[in-house]
Amino acid sequence: MEAPCIACGFPVEEAIKHHADNPGKDYCLYCSREDGSMKSYPEIVEGYAQFLMREKPIDHAAAVEEVRKGIANAPAWKDLPEARV
Repeated sequence: MEAPCIACGFPVEEAIKHHADNPGKDYCLYCSREDGSMKSYPEIVEGYAQFLMREKPIDHAAAVEEVRKGIANAPAWKDLPEARV
């Protein structure tokens, strides 16, 4: 079993979950840009918040807070001051 995505924690067990089917990446498809690079913290927070708002009755501010708490300990953000909750 592979480690989870370093940016969001999503399981990255299958190549299809990697950008461009690249299992060499340590972040998932959802945290990837079209060119294969990892999205920024604000991009990931907003994208994940938009997903949460589609999945459950939650407003934007609550979704952002939930995402920030959920990814606060992700390896990609360990040195990023704005990622601390």
